[in-house]
Amino acid sequence: MIIREDKNKARKQRAKRTSDIHGTAVRPRLSVYRSTSEIYAQIINDDTGETLVAVNSLQKEMAKKLEGKTKKEQSFIIGQEAGKLALAKKIKEVVFDRNGYVYEGRIAQVAEGAREVGLKF
Repeated sequence: MIIREDKNKARKQRAKRTSDIHGTAVRPRLSVYRSTSEIYAQIINDDTGETLVAVNSLQKEMAKKLEGKTKKEQSFIIGQEAGKLALAKKIKEVVFDRNGYVYEGRIAQVAEGAREVGLKF
């Protein structure tokens, strides 16, 4: 009998180990979530529980920019857009929360896109 690994369970266990990541007003948290087809990025102040910036691949204006691109290219653009919106709100530094995902592929592309526009973490 073949036993299949539950990848989402493993991700949640990794996320639990890094659950001490906390965003403040000075340095909010950049949280990334990915599904099989979409990517989401939020910048959150955990002290007040407020979402300061939210970008995802389902938004109408983003869907136009992402049309015809690969998932990695889409993730990079999402990271850039999150960084631009953060800088517009005078947020220069964030804490990167990868939500238990391995830092490679689409998660790394979001980080690189945000760094490219000047966001520090």
